Amino acid sequence: MNIYLVGGAVRDAMLGRPVTERDYVVVGSTPEQMVELGFKPVGSDFPVFLHPKTHEEYALARTERKSGQGYGGFTFYTSPDLTLEEDLIRRDLTINAMAQSEDGTVFDPFNGQADLEARVLRHVSEAFAEDPLRVLRVARFAARYAGLGFTVADETIALMRKLADSGELSALTPERVWKETERALGEDRADVYFEILRKCGALAVLLPEVDALYGVPQRPQHHPEIDTGVHTMMALQRACEYGYSTQVRFATLLHDLGKALTPSEEWPRHVQHEERGLAPVREVCSRLKVPSSYRDLAEIVCREHLMCHRVLDLRPGTVWRLLQRIDVLRKPERVEEYIQSCLCDARGRLGLETRDYPQADYLRAAVVAVRKIRAADLPENLKGLSIGEALVSARIAAITALPVVKQTELSQLPTPEHADEFVDEVMPNAGVQFAH
Repeated sequence: MNIYLVGGAVRDAMLGRPVTERDYVVVGSTPEQMVELGFKPVGSDFPVFLHPKTHEEYALARTERKSGQGYGGFTFYTSPDLTLEEDLIRRDLTINAMAQSEDGTVFDPFNGQADLEARVLRHVSEAFAEDPLRVLRVARFAARYAGLGFTVADETIALMRKLADSGELSALTPERVWKETERALGEDRADVYFEILRKCGALAVLLPEVDALYGVPQRPQHHPEIDTGVHTMMALQRACEYGYSTQVRFATLLHDLGKALTPSEEWPRHVQHEERGLAPVREVCSRLKVPSSYRDLAEIVCREHLMCHRVLDLRPGTVWRLLQRIDVLRKPERVEEYIQSCLCDARGRLGLETRDYPQADYLRAAVVAVRKIRAADLPENLKGLSIGEALVSARIAAITALPVVKQTELSQLPTPEHADEFVDEVMPNAGVQFAH
Protein backbone atom coordinates (compact mmCIF):
# COMPACT_ATOMS: atom_id res chain seq x y z
CA MET A 1 0.00 0.00 0.00
CA ASN A 2 1.31 3.45 -0.99
CA ILE A 3 -0.16 6.78 0.11
CA TYR A 4 0.16 10.01 -1.84
CA LEU A 5 -0.81 13.60 -1.11
CA VAL A 6 -2.80 14.80 -4.13
CA GLY A 7 -4.63 17.68 -5.72
CA GLY A 8 -4.89 21.14 -4.25
CA ALA A 9 -2.42 20.61 -1.43
CA VAL A 10 0.38 19.79 -3.88
CA ARG A 11 -0.61 22.59 -6.23
CA ASP A 12 -0.86 25.32 -3.60
CA ALA A 13 2.37 24.30 -1.88
CA MET A 14 4.18 24.74 -5.21
CA LEU A 15 2.55 28.15 -5.65
CA GLY A 16 3.57 29.20 -2.16
CA ARG A 17 -0.05 29.53 -1.07
CA PRO A 18 -1.38 28.35 2.30
CA VAL A 19 -2.45 24.71 2.29
CA THR A 20 -5.73 24.50 4.20
CA GLU A 21 -6.91 21.02 3.22
CA ARG A 22 -5.08 17.80 2.46
CA ASP A 23 -6.45 14.89 0.46
CA TYR A 24 -4.73 11.57 -0.08
CA VAL A 25 -5.02 8.73 -2.56
CA VAL A 26 -4.20 5.17 -1.54
CA VAL A 27 -2.76 2.80 -4.14
CA GLY A 28 -2.67 -0.97 -3.63
CA SER A 29 -5.26 -1.33 -0.87
CA THR A 30 -8.85 -2.54 -0.41
CA PRO A 31 -11.75 -1.20 1.66
CA GLU A 32 -11.36 -4.11 4.06
CA GLN A 33 -7.70 -3.32 4.67
CA MET A 34 -8.49 0.35 5.29
CA VAL A 35 -11.10 -0.55 7.91
CA GLU A 36 -8.67 -2.95 9.57
CA LEU A 37 -6.19 -0.07 9.90
CA GLY A 38 -8.81 2.00 11.72
CA PHE A 39 -9.96 4.24 8.86
CA LYS A 40 -13.64 5.22 8.93
CA PRO A 41 -15.52 4.76 5.61
CA VAL A 42 -17.55 7.82 4.53
CA GLY A 43 -17.81 7.61 0.73
CA SER A 44 -21.17 6.61 -0.72
CA ASP A 45 -20.24 6.48 -4.43
CA PHE A 46 -16.64 5.28 -4.10
CA PRO A 47 -14.40 4.28 -1.18
CA VAL A 48 -13.32 7.32 0.85
CA PHE A 49 -12.06 7.02 4.41
CA LEU A 50 -11.25 9.35 7.28
CA HIS A 51 -7.92 8.93 9.06
CA PRO A 52 -8.49 7.72 12.62
CA LYS A 53 -6.46 10.58 14.10
CA THR A 54 -6.22 13.48 11.65
CA HIS A 55 -9.68 12.91 10.09
CA GLU A 56 -8.23 13.84 6.70
CA GLU A 57 -9.70 12.14 3.62
CA TYR A 58 -8.05 9.09 2.07
CA ALA A 59 -9.57 7.77 -1.17
CA LEU A 60 -8.71 4.49 -2.84
CA ALA A 61 -7.28 4.87 -6.34
CA ARG A 62 -10.15 4.71 -8.80
CA THR A 63 -11.20 5.18 -12.39
CA GLU A 64 -14.52 6.49 -13.63
CA ARG A 65 -16.68 6.00 -16.68
CA LYS A 66 -19.51 8.13 -18.04
CA SER A 67 -22.81 6.34 -17.48
CA GLY A 68 -25.42 9.09 -17.62
CA GLN A 69 -26.04 12.80 -17.92
CA GLY A 70 -24.65 15.45 -15.60
CA TYR A 71 -21.82 15.56 -13.11
CA GLY A 72 -23.30 12.63 -11.19
CA GLY A 73 -23.62 10.33 -14.20
CA PHE A 74 -20.51 8.24 -13.58
CA THR A 75 -19.68 4.74 -12.43
CA PHE A 76 -16.50 4.20 -10.45
CA TYR A 77 -14.11 1.29 -10.33
CA THR A 78 -11.49 0.66 -7.68
CA SER A 79 -8.96 -2.13 -7.31
CA PRO A 80 -5.59 -2.63 -5.58
CA ASP A 81 -4.19 -3.20 -9.09
CA LEU A 82 -4.90 0.36 -10.25
CA THR A 83 -1.89 2.62 -10.68
CA LEU A 84 -1.40 6.18 -9.46
CA GLU A 85 -1.40 7.45 -13.04
CA GLU A 86 -4.74 5.77 -13.76
CA ASP A 87 -6.18 7.65 -10.81
CA LEU A 88 -4.65 11.02 -11.73
CA ILE A 89 -5.78 10.97 -15.35
CA ARG A 90 -9.43 11.26 -14.30
CA ARG A 91 -8.79 14.68 -12.70
CA ASP A 92 -9.82 17.97 -14.28
CA LEU A 93 -6.69 20.12 -14.67
CA THR A 94 -3.03 19.24 -15.00
CA ILE A 95 -2.18 21.42 -12.00
CA ASN A 96 -4.58 19.28 -9.94
CA ALA A 97 -3.20 15.98 -11.28
CA MET A 98 0.04 15.87 -9.34
CA ALA A 99 0.86 13.66 -6.36
CA GLN A 100 3.53 13.64 -3.67
CA SER A 101 4.80 10.54 -1.91
CA GLU A 102 5.55 10.38 1.80
CA ASP A 103 9.26 11.00 1.09
CA GLY A 104 8.48 14.19 -0.87
CA THR A 105 8.86 12.80 -4.39
CA VAL A 106 6.49 14.51 -6.83
CA PHE A 107 4.69 12.47 -9.50
CA ASP A 108 3.65 14.62 -12.42
CA PRO A 109 2.64 12.46 -15.40
CA PHE A 110 0.66 15.24 -17.12
CA ASN A 111 3.12 18.14 -16.81
CA GLY A 112 1.26 20.05 -14.13
CA GLN A 113 4.45 21.72 -12.89
CA ALA A 114 5.15 23.11 -16.36
CA ASP A 115 1.63 24.53 -16.51
CA LEU A 116 2.06 26.04 -13.06
CA GLU A 117 5.18 27.83 -14.25
CA ALA A 118 3.46 28.92 -17.47
CA ARG A 119 0.39 30.02 -15.47
CA VAL A 120 -1.97 27.94 -17.61
CA LEU A 121 -5.13 26.08 -16.62
CA ARG A 122 -5.25 23.07 -18.94
CA HIS A 123 -7.43 19.95 -18.94
CA VAL A 124 -5.79 16.57 -18.35
CA SER A 125 -7.61 14.54 -21.00
CA GLU A 126 -10.58 14.57 -23.36
CA ALA A 127 -12.59 12.97 -20.55
CA PHE A 128 -12.83 16.52 -19.18
CA ALA A 129 -15.82 17.08 -21.50
CA GLU A 130 -17.80 14.33 -19.78
CA ASP A 131 -18.42 16.35 -16.61
CA PRO A 132 -20.33 19.67 -16.95
CA LEU A 133 -19.43 20.73 -13.41
CA ARG A 134 -15.84 21.17 -14.60
CA VAL A 135 -16.90 24.21 -16.62
CA LEU A 136 -17.74 26.00 -13.38
CA ARG A 137 -14.70 24.62 -11.56
CA VAL A 138 -12.28 25.87 -14.21
CA ALA A 139 -13.94 29.29 -14.18
CA ARG A 140 -13.63 29.36 -10.39
CA PHE A 141 -9.95 28.39 -10.53
CA ALA A 142 -9.43 31.13 -13.09
CA ALA A 143 -10.98 33.61 -10.65
CA ARG A 144 -8.82 32.34 -7.80
CA TYR A 145 -5.52 32.48 -9.66
CA ALA A 146 -6.09 35.43 -11.99
CA GLY A 147 -4.00 37.61 -9.71
CA LEU A 148 -1.06 35.27 -10.30
CA GLY A 149 -1.40 35.64 -14.06
CA PHE A 150 -3.20 32.37 -14.83
CA THR A 151 -5.24 32.01 -18.00
CA VAL A 152 -7.30 29.14 -19.40
CA ALA A 153 -5.76 27.24 -22.32
CA ASP A 154 -7.55 27.75 -25.64
CA GLU A 155 -8.09 24.02 -26.07
CA THR A 156 -9.68 23.84 -22.62
CA ILE A 157 -12.00 26.73 -23.46
CA ALA A 158 -12.96 24.79 -26.58
CA LEU A 159 -13.93 21.76 -24.48
CA MET A 160 -15.87 23.98 -22.09
CA ARG A 161 -17.72 25.46 -25.07
CA LYS A 162 -18.50 21.94 -26.25
CA LEU A 163 -20.09 21.21 -22.89
CA ALA A 164 -22.04 24.47 -22.93
CA ASP A 165 -23.37 23.70 -26.41
CA SER A 166 -24.25 20.09 -25.58
CA GLY A 167 -27.03 20.86 -23.12
CA GLU A 168 -25.16 19.05 -20.34
CA LEU A 169 -25.08 22.18 -18.19
CA SER A 170 -28.84 21.94 -17.76
CA ALA A 171 -28.28 18.68 -15.87
CA LEU A 172 -26.51 20.57 -13.07
CA THR A 173 -28.72 21.03 -10.03
CA PRO A 174 -29.48 24.61 -8.94
CA GLU A 175 -27.84 23.88 -5.61
CA ARG A 176 -24.60 22.85 -7.29
CA VAL A 177 -24.53 25.86 -9.61
CA TRP A 178 -25.15 28.18 -6.69
CA LYS A 179 -22.50 26.49 -4.54
CA GLU A 180 -19.83 26.94 -7.20
CA THR A 181 -20.97 30.50 -7.93
CA GLU A 182 -20.99 31.49 -4.26
CA ARG A 183 -17.49 30.09 -3.85
CA ALA A 184 -16.37 31.99 -6.94
CA LEU A 185 -17.85 35.21 -5.54
CA GLY A 186 -15.49 34.81 -2.61
CA GLU A 187 -12.38 34.78 -4.80
CA ASP A 188 -10.12 37.82 -5.29
CA ARG A 189 -11.19 38.19 -8.91
CA ALA A 190 -14.78 36.99 -8.91
CA ASP A 191 -15.38 38.91 -12.13
CA VAL A 192 -13.08 36.50 -13.98
CA TYR A 193 -15.43 33.62 -13.12
CA PHE A 194 -18.24 35.24 -15.07
CA GLU A 195 -15.95 36.37 -17.87
CA ILE A 196 -14.69 32.82 -18.42
CA LEU A 197 -18.24 31.45 -18.35
CA ARG A 198 -19.19 34.01 -20.97
CA LYS A 199 -16.15 33.20 -23.10
CA CYS A 200 -17.17 29.55 -23.39
CA GLY A 201 -20.91 30.24 -23.78
CA ALA A 202 -21.88 28.94 -20.34
CA LEU A 203 -23.01 32.30 -18.94
CA ALA A 204 -25.85 32.46 -21.48
CA VAL A 205 -27.02 29.07 -20.22
CA LEU A 206 -26.58 29.50 -16.47
CA LEU A 207 -27.07 33.26 -16.00
CA PRO A 208 -28.69 34.60 -19.18
CA GLU A 209 -29.82 37.72 -17.30
CA VAL A 210 -26.19 38.74 -16.76
CA ASP A 211 -25.08 37.64 -20.22
CA ALA A 212 -27.78 39.89 -21.74
CA LEU A 213 -26.08 42.99 -20.30
CA TYR A 214 -23.20 42.75 -22.75
CA GLY A 215 -23.67 44.93 -25.80
CA VAL A 216 -26.19 47.20 -24.06
CA PRO A 217 -24.81 50.78 -24.27
CA GLN A 218 -24.95 53.49 -21.61
CA ARG A 219 -24.39 57.23 -21.88
CA PRO A 220 -20.61 57.76 -22.18
CA GLN A 221 -20.57 60.94 -20.09
CA HIS A 222 -21.63 58.86 -17.08
CA HIS A 223 -20.27 55.49 -18.21
CA PRO A 224 -17.06 55.94 -20.22
CA GLU A 225 -16.85 52.14 -20.50
CA ILE A 226 -20.26 52.31 -22.31
CA ASP A 227 -21.04 48.57 -22.27
CA THR A 228 -23.31 47.57 -19.36
CA GLY A 229 -21.74 44.13 -19.06
CA VAL A 230 -18.28 45.68 -18.79
CA HIS A 231 -19.58 48.12 -16.15
CA THR A 232 -21.04 45.25 -14.13
CA MET A 233 -17.74 43.41 -14.09
CA MET A 234 -15.87 46.58 -13.15
CA ALA A 235 -18.27 47.16 -10.25
CA LEU A 236 -17.77 43.57 -9.14
CA GLN A 237 -14.00 44.11 -9.28
CA ARG A 238 -14.36 47.01 -6.86
CA ALA A 239 -16.32 44.82 -4.44
CA CYS A 240 -13.53 42.25 -4.55
CA GLU A 241 -10.79 44.86 -4.11
CA TYR A 242 -12.53 46.26 -1.04
CA GLY A 243 -12.98 42.82 0.49
CA TYR A 244 -16.76 43.11 0.66
CA SER A 245 -18.89 40.08 1.50
CA THR A 246 -20.19 37.63 -1.09
CA GLN A 247 -23.68 39.05 -0.47
CA VAL A 248 -22.50 42.52 -1.52
CA ARG A 249 -20.71 41.05 -4.53
CA PHE A 250 -23.85 39.18 -5.60
CA ALA A 251 -26.02 42.28 -5.25
CA THR A 252 -23.48 44.26 -7.27
CA LEU A 253 -23.54 41.60 -9.99
CA LEU A 254 -27.32 41.93 -10.37
CA HIS A 255 -27.85 45.65 -9.74
CA ASP A 256 -28.31 46.67 -13.40
CA LEU A 257 -30.22 43.69 -14.82
CA GLY A 258 -33.04 46.02 -15.82
CA LYS A 259 -30.87 47.69 -18.45
CA ALA A 260 -30.99 44.53 -20.54
CA LEU A 261 -34.77 45.03 -20.73
CA THR A 262 -34.61 48.62 -22.02
CA PRO A 263 -36.03 48.74 -25.58
CA SER A 264 -33.13 49.30 -27.98
CA GLU A 265 -34.82 52.39 -29.43
CA GLU A 266 -34.39 54.06 -26.02
CA TRP A 267 -30.64 53.37 -25.78
CA PRO A 268 -28.41 54.66 -24.31
CA ARG A 269 -31.01 55.95 -21.81
CA HIS A 270 -32.37 53.51 -19.25
CA VAL A 271 -35.34 55.16 -17.59
CA GLN A 272 -36.70 53.13 -14.65
CA HIS A 273 -34.23 50.31 -15.18
CA GLU A 274 -34.15 49.76 -11.43
CA GLU A 275 -37.85 48.80 -11.43
CA ARG A 276 -37.46 46.68 -14.57
CA GLY A 277 -34.57 44.86 -12.94
CA LEU A 278 -36.56 43.46 -10.02
CA ALA A 279 -38.19 40.66 -12.03
CA PRO A 280 -34.92 39.23 -13.41
CA VAL A 281 -33.26 39.55 -9.98
CA ARG A 282 -36.05 37.46 -8.50
CA GLU A 283 -35.87 34.98 -11.38
CA VAL A 284 -32.14 34.41 -10.84
CA CYS A 285 -32.60 33.95 -7.12
CA SER A 286 -35.53 31.59 -7.56
CA ARG A 287 -33.89 29.49 -10.27
CA LEU A 288 -30.62 29.04 -8.37
CA LYS A 289 -32.32 28.74 -4.96
CA VAL A 290 -30.27 31.60 -3.63
CA PRO A 291 -30.48 32.15 0.15
CA SER A 292 -33.02 34.77 1.20
CA SER A 293 -30.39 37.09 2.69
CA TYR A 294 -28.67 37.31 -0.71
CA ARG A 295 -31.99 37.79 -2.51
CA ASP A 296 -33.23 40.52 -0.17
CA LEU A 297 -30.06 42.62 -0.51
CA ALA A 298 -29.96 42.13 -4.29
CA GLU A 299 -33.55 43.40 -4.59
CA ILE A 300 -32.83 46.42 -2.41
CA VAL A 301 -29.72 47.41 -4.35
CA CYS A 302 -31.49 46.93 -7.68
CA ARG A 303 -34.47 49.02 -6.61
CA GLU A 304 -32.69 51.74 -4.62
CA HIS A 305 -29.19 52.26 -6.03
CA LEU A 306 -30.10 55.49 -7.81
CA MET A 307 -31.46 56.85 -4.53
CA CYS A 308 -28.08 56.31 -2.89
CA HIS A 309 -26.31 58.16 -5.70
CA ARG A 310 -28.65 61.17 -5.23
CA VAL A 311 -28.96 61.02 -1.44
CA LEU A 312 -27.16 64.33 -0.81
CA ASP A 313 -29.85 66.13 -2.80
CA LEU A 314 -32.83 64.45 -1.12
CA ARG A 315 -35.01 65.96 1.57
CA PRO A 316 -34.39 64.56 5.08
CA GLY A 317 -37.84 62.97 5.06
CA THR A 318 -37.01 61.19 1.82
CA VAL A 319 -33.76 59.91 3.29
CA TRP A 320 -35.66 58.59 6.31
CA ARG A 321 -38.13 56.73 4.10
CA LEU A 322 -35.22 55.23 2.12
CA LEU A 323 -33.67 53.97 5.36
CA GLN A 324 -37.04 52.62 6.45
CA ARG A 325 -37.37 50.61 3.25
CA ILE A 326 -33.98 49.04 3.94
CA ASP A 327 -35.09 48.27 7.54
CA VAL A 328 -32.50 50.44 9.24
CA LEU A 329 -33.82 49.96 12.76
CA ARG A 330 -33.75 46.17 12.72
CA LYS A 331 -30.98 45.52 10.18
CA PRO A 332 -28.44 48.37 10.15
CA GLU A 333 -25.85 45.96 8.76
CA ARG A 334 -27.96 45.64 5.62
CA VAL A 335 -27.84 49.40 5.09
CA GLU A 336 -24.04 49.17 5.22
CA GLU A 337 -24.07 46.40 2.62
CA TYR A 338 -26.39 48.51 0.46
CA ILE A 339 -24.00 51.46 0.72
CA GLN A 340 -21.03 49.25 -0.18
CA SER A 341 -22.74 47.92 -3.30
CA CYS A 342 -23.74 51.42 -4.43
CA LEU A 343 -20.16 52.59 -3.92
CA CYS A 344 -18.98 49.79 -6.21
CA ASP A 345 -21.55 50.83 -8.81
CA ALA A 346 -20.31 54.43 -8.68
CA ARG A 347 -16.66 53.40 -9.03
CA GLY A 348 -17.16 50.58 -11.50
CA ARG A 349 -16.63 52.97 -14.39
CA LEU A 350 -13.68 53.52 -16.68
CA GLY A 351 -11.40 56.23 -15.30
CA LEU A 352 -13.63 56.80 -12.26
CA GLU A 353 -12.41 53.92 -10.12
CA THR A 354 -11.20 56.20 -7.30
CA ARG A 355 -13.81 58.97 -7.45
CA ASP A 356 -15.07 60.48 -4.21
CA TYR A 357 -18.36 59.11 -2.93
CA PRO A 358 -19.50 61.32 0.00
CA GLN A 359 -22.92 59.71 -0.18
CA ALA A 360 -21.52 56.73 1.75
CA ASP A 361 -20.37 58.72 4.77
CA TYR A 362 -23.56 60.77 4.78
CA LEU A 363 -25.80 57.70 4.82
CA ARG A 364 -23.68 56.06 7.50
CA ALA A 365 -24.03 59.16 9.65
CA ALA A 366 -27.78 59.13 9.02
CA VAL A 367 -27.97 55.51 10.21
CA VAL A 368 -26.21 56.41 13.47
CA ALA A 369 -28.40 59.49 13.95
CA VAL A 370 -31.76 57.80 13.50
CA ARG A 371 -30.82 54.78 15.60
CA LYS A 372 -29.99 57.05 18.55
CA ILE A 373 -33.59 58.23 18.73
CA ARG A 374 -35.51 56.18 21.31
CA ALA A 375 -39.08 56.29 22.56
CA ALA A 376 -37.70 56.72 26.07
CA ASP A 377 -36.27 60.09 25.03
CA LEU A 378 -39.69 61.48 24.05
CA PRO A 379 -41.99 63.50 26.32
CA GLU A 380 -43.78 61.24 28.80
CA ASN A 381 -47.26 62.58 27.97
CA LEU A 382 -47.23 61.05 24.47
CA LYS A 383 -49.46 58.04 23.89
CA GLY A 384 -50.57 55.74 21.08
CA LEU A 385 -50.00 56.95 17.55
CA SER A 386 -48.46 60.15 18.84
CA ILE A 387 -45.40 58.21 19.95
CA GLY A 388 -44.79 56.86 16.43
CA GLU A 389 -45.30 60.26 14.85
CA ALA A 390 -42.93 61.88 17.32
CA LEU A 391 -40.28 59.23 16.65
CA VAL A 392 -40.49 59.85 12.91
CA SER A 393 -40.27 63.63 13.41
CA ALA A 394 -37.28 63.24 15.72
CA ARG A 395 -35.48 60.98 13.28
CA ILE A 396 -36.09 63.32 10.36
CA ALA A 397 -34.86 66.18 12.53
CA ALA A 398 -31.71 64.20 13.31
CA ILE A 399 -31.07 63.73 9.58
CA THR A 400 -31.77 67.43 8.99
CA ALA A 401 -29.05 68.31 11.49
CA LEU A 402 -26.41 66.39 9.56
CA PRO A 403 -23.96 68.53 7.58
CA VAL A 404 -24.56 68.17 3.85
CA VAL A 405 -22.56 69.53 0.94
CA LYS A 406 -25.11 69.97 -1.84
CA GLN A 407 -24.11 68.59 -5.22
CA THR A 408 -24.43 71.13 -7.97
CA GLU A 409 -22.10 69.89 -10.71
CA LEU A 410 -23.94 66.88 -12.12
CA SER A 411 -21.05 66.03 -14.42
CA GLN A 412 -18.85 65.43 -11.38
CA LEU A 413 -21.24 63.08 -9.63
CA PRO A 414 -22.03 59.36 -9.80
CA THR A 415 -25.55 60.26 -10.89
CA PRO A 416 -28.18 58.35 -12.84
CA GLU A 417 -27.60 58.24 -16.56
CA HIS A 418 -30.08 61.08 -17.06
CA ALA A 419 -30.54 63.19 -13.93
CA ASP A 420 -33.31 65.35 -15.41
CA GLU A 421 -35.47 62.29 -16.08
CA PHE A 422 -34.61 60.92 -12.65
CA VAL A 423 -36.52 63.83 -11.07
CA ASP A 424 -39.51 63.57 -13.35
CA GLU A 425 -39.96 59.83 -13.69
CA VAL A 426 -38.25 57.93 -10.90
CA MET A 427 -38.95 60.10 -7.88
CA PRO A 428 -42.75 60.40 -8.26
CA ASN A 429 -42.99 56.63 -8.56
CA ALA A 430 -41.11 56.31 -5.29
CA GLY A 431 -43.52 58.68 -3.57
CA VAL A 432 -40.81 61.16 -2.55
CA GLN A 433 -39.87 64.76 -3.18
CA PHE A 434 -36.71 66.18 -4.62
CA ALA A 435 -34.80 68.84 -2.68
CA HIS A 436 -34.44 72.28 -4.26
